[in-house]
Amino acid sequence: MFCHSDYLVLSQTWWQADRVPARTGGWPMTDVSTAGRAGVRRVSEGARGAGRLLGRHRERRVLQGVLDAVRGGHHAALVVRGPIGVGKTRLLAHLEESASGLVVTRASGAESEKELTYAGLQLICAPMQAKADQLPAPQRDALRVALGLATGRAPDRFLVGMAVLSLMAAAAEVRPLVCVVDDAQWLDRASIETLAFVARRLRAERVALVFGLRDPLTMSELDGLPALHVGGLSDDDAHALLTTALPGRMDQRVRDRIIAESRGNPLALLELPRGLSQAELAGGFRTPPVGGLVSRIESSYQRRVGLLPADTRLLLLLASAEPVGQVPLLWRAASRLGISADAAAPAVADGLLEIDAHVRFAHPLLRSVVYRQAGADERRRVHRILAEATDASSDPDRRAWHRAQAAPAPDEDVAAELEKSAGRARRQGGVAAAAAFLERASMLTPDPACRARRALSAARAKNLAGAPAEALSLLSVAEIGPLSALDRAKSDLLRGQIAFASSRAREALPLLLRAAKDLEPFDSSLAGKTYLETLSATLFAGRLGVTGVQREVAVAARNAVRTADHPPAVRLLLEGLATRLIDGYAAGAPILKRALRAYRELTADRDEDLRWLYLASWAAMDLWDDESWHELADRQLRRVRETGTISVLPIALCLRSYLHILAGELTEGEALIAESEAATAAMQSQSDPLPGCHHAALQGRYVHARRVIDAATAHQRSRGEGNGVTATAVASAVLANSAGRYAEALDAALLAGARPADLGVSDWALPEAIEAGTRGVSRPAAVEALRQLSEHARAAGTDWATGVEARSRALLSAGPEAETLFAEAIDRLGRTRMKVDLARAHLLYGEWLRRGDRRREAREQLQTAHDMFTAMRVEGFATRAARELEAADGVVRETTADPAGNLTSQELQVATMARDGYTNPEIGTRLFISPRTVEWHLSKVFAKLGITTRRALRDALPEPVG
Repeated sequence: MFCHSDYLVLSQTWWQADRVPARTGGWPMTDVSTAGRAGVRRVSEGARGAGRLLGRHRERRVLQGVLDAVRGGHHAALVVRGPIGVGKTRLLAHLEESASGLVVTRASGAESEKELTYAGLQLICAPMQAKADQLPAPQRDALRVALGLATGRAPDRFLVGMAVLSLMAAAAEVRPLVCVVDDAQWLDRASIETLAFVARRLRAERVALVFGLRDPLTMSELDGLPALHVGGLSDDDAHALLTTALPGRMDQRVRDRIIAESRGNPLALLELPRGLSQAELAGGFRTPPVGGLVSRIESSYQRRVGLLPADTRLLLLLASAEPVGQVPLLWRAASRLGISADAAAPAVADGLLEIDAHVRFAHPLLRSVVYRQAGADERRRVHRILAEATDASSDPDRRAWHRAQAAPAPDEDVAAELEKSAGRARRQGGVAAAAAFLERASMLTPDPACRARRALSAARAKNLAGAPAEALSLLSVAEIGPLSALDRAKSDLLRGQIAFASSRAREALPLLLRAAKDLEPFDSSLAGKTYLETLSATLFAGRLGVTGVQREVAVAARNAVRTADHPPAVRLLLEGLATRLIDGYAAGAPILKRALRAYRELTADRDEDLRWLYLASWAAMDLWDDESWHELADRQLRRVRETGTISVLPIALCLRSYLHILAGELTEGEALIAESEAATAAMQSQSDPLPGCHHAALQGRYVHARRVIDAATAHQRSRGEGNGVTATAVASAVLANSAGRYAEALDAALLAGARPADLGVSDWALPEAIEAGTRGVSRPAAVEALRQLSEHARAAGTDWATGVEARSRALLSAGPEAETLFAEAIDRLGRTRMKVDLARAHLLYGEWLRRGDRRREAREQLQTAHDMFTAMRVEGFATRAARELEAADGVVRETTADPAGNLTSQELQVATMARDGYTNPEIGTRLFISPRTVEWHLSKVFAKLGITTRRALRDALPEPVG
C-alpha cells in the first residue's frame, strides 16, 4: 500500500470571497516563491479544469447540495468517484468556483510513496493555524507533534482526528468551510485516516469534506460515505467538447467513432484524436484501435513526449520523480544535469506541464507515463540527483526516500538513513509510514542478520498500523534469518498477537507461551509481560480455549515470576492469577488481594504499571471487591483520557460501565456504553456488547433483552471468547429471574457456572442458580451453588461477597435463621456500591415474609425494593416487586417518570457530562464530536427537560448516590 513510484504532492489554496492568500507563518508549506521564473509561463490549464463545464447537470446538482447544506448551517461529506480522465478534478474545481462567500481549502494527491506521515494534513491545516490555540491542550499538543511542529510522545491517531475536527469546526465559526481533497487514493495513510475520521464525526459543524477518488481503486477509510459516481459525457456534450478541441473539418463517421470509443471520457476525447492524421480525420480510413481506453491514452501521451527535445524529456522525468512539485528543488536538480530553464518551454507549450508556484503535469496519468517510460538506470540517476539537491537538514525523509530509489543494490548507509526516517515517523504517530520506511530499509540491508532484524521491526510496525497480513509476510522474511534467539522469541510473540487479534486463540496461545518461555533468559521483564498477555488471552478464551493450555500457561507463568525481577504490583498480579487458575479460588485470593492493594497504593501513574489495570480491575470483579474495582477502573479511565490513549478507551469504558450497571446506575452506564460505541465507531471496530447485555437484563424488557443477549452470545462465540459467553449466560439468568422464569434462569446459571475458572463472571451465576433452584426447580442445584459461593465469599471477605452469600443462604434456611441472614445481607450490602443486589435482598426478604403470612412487614420490604428498582430503572425486578406487593395487600405507589427517558443516547451522554461540570470542548473530546455539536445536543436536551441552564441539569438528572 505504501510503495508507489512517487511522493505525495499537495497543491493547496486558501480561498475566501476575495481569495486572500494563506498565511504560512510557522507551519510547513510548499515553497511558493518561484512563480514567474524567466523562460517559463503558464500556457494551458489542461485537465485541471479551466473553461466552461459541459453538461454534468446531475453532478452539479449534487455538488450544489453540498454547498447549500453548509450555507444552511449543516455538514456534508461526499466522495466523487470515477475512472481516469472522466472529469473529477474539473467537477471539484466547479465546486470551488461556486463556493462564493465560503472558505475553501484544497489539497490534491499525486502518485506517491505515502511515507511522509501527515504530509497531506500539514497543508490542509496550515491555513487554520490561527485557530489552533483554541484547541484543548491534549488535542493541540497531539496535532503539533503529528505535524512535526513539536517533539513529544507519539500522539494517538484518534486524538489527532479530534484535533482536526475541532480545528475545522473553529475555522467554520465565521464562514462555512469546504475542504476539497482530490486524488485521495494517493494521500498518505495517516492523513486520509484522519480526514475520513473527521468526515464521519461531523454533526452540527458548517463543514463539508469532498474527496475525489479514482475508480476502480478502493479505500476502506472512505467506505460508507455518500458517493457521487461520475460517468462519461452525453453524446451531445462529447460532440461539443470534441468540436472545441478539434475545430477543423472532421468526417462525421470519425467523430462518431471517437465519441463511441471514448465512452464520453473527456480526457480520451482530447487525447485519442491526437494520433490521427488530417487524412484520417477527414476520411475515416484508419487501422482499428488496439488496447483499452487507458492504454490508448497512455500511448497518446507517449507519442507526445517522444516528440520533445532530449533535455525536455529529461526535465519531465526529473519532475515526475519529484512529486512534491517544489520548483526550487526542480531547478537545483536540473542545474546539476546541465538543463536550462528553457528546456521546459516545449512541454509547457504542448500543454503537458505547468510551472508557476508548483510543478504540475497536465494529468496524473502523464506523470506515471513519463516515469514508467524511462529505463531503470535513468530513474535511479534522477533520484540520485534529487537526493543530492534535497536539503538533508530540513527534509531528511524525502532525501532518504530519493536515495533509496537511487540505490542499485543493497546499501547499508541508505538503509540506516531510512531507519532514522522510520524513527521520526513513529515519533509523529505515523506507524504506517514507519513500517514502509523499515520495509524498504530491510530490502536495502546487505547483512542478513541486520536485514532480518529490520524486517522484524517493520512487521511490528505493520501490525500496529492495522495491516496484519503484511506483517505476517514481513515476518516470513525475517524468519529466513538469521535471527537471534531473542528476536525469534519476539517473532513468535508477534505471530501470537496477530493470531489472537484475529480470533484464532488455538493458534495464538501456544505461540505466546513459547515466546514467553524463550524470552526469560534474555528479558525477564518482557517475559513477564508476555506471560500476563498470554494469561489474559487464556482468560478471554475461557471455556472455548484449548483444553489444558490454560493450566500450562499458569504453571509456566508462576514459575517464571518467582525467579524474575518484576515491579511488585505486576509480580503479585501475575502470581495471583496463575495461582487462581492452578490451585483454585481460595488459594489465589490472598495473593490477588495483595496485588490489588499494591495497584491502589501506586503513587505514580506509570504507563508500565497502568498497562495492566484492566486485568487488575478484572481480578477485583472476581474477588467481589467493588471498592478496588471502582478505584482501579476510574483511574484507568482517567489516565486514558489524560494521555489521549484513545485506542485503550473501549476496554476502560467497558469495565467502568459494567460497575455502574451492577450498582444500579443505569443512566451512567448507558452514557459510558454510548461513549464506547462512539469510540469504536471512530476506530471502525466493534464495541464490547457485554455491559449492554447486563443493562438490557436489568431493564427487564424480555423480548428486547433476549435479542441483545443472543446477538452478543453469537458475537462472543465467533471471536472465541468463552469468558464473554459466560457473561451473556449470567445476563440471561438475571433476566429470567426478574421475569419469574426460574427453570430458564437455572439453566442459564448452570451454564455460566460450568467453568468456575472464568474470571470475574462465573461467581455471579451462583446466586442466580440459588434463587432459581429454591423456587421449586432444583434444590440440590441450589445447595451445590451455595457451597461454592460460601467458599469463595469466605476467601474474598468483602461486604459484597458476604452480603450476597447471606442473602442466598437465607433462601435455603428457615425460621429465625433465615430472618437473621436476610438482615445480615441487607446490612452488608448497604455498605457497598451494589444497590441492585441490596434491592434484591429487600425483595427476597419481602417475598419470604409474605409467604410466612407476615404481610405488614412484607409490604415494608417490598415497597423499599420497588422504590429502589423503580428509581434505578430496573424494570423487570420492579414489576416482580409490584406483583408481590399487591399480593401482600399493598398499594404500589406511582413514581415520577424518569426525566432521561426522552433523551437519545448521545443527548444523555452530553447532558450527564455537562451536569458533572465538563466544558463543551472536554465533552467533545470524550465523545468524538466537536464543541459545536455538543452545544447543538445541549439545546435539544434543555428543550426536552424544560430547563434553560446547565446548573438546572443537576436537578433534572440527579447524580447517583455513593
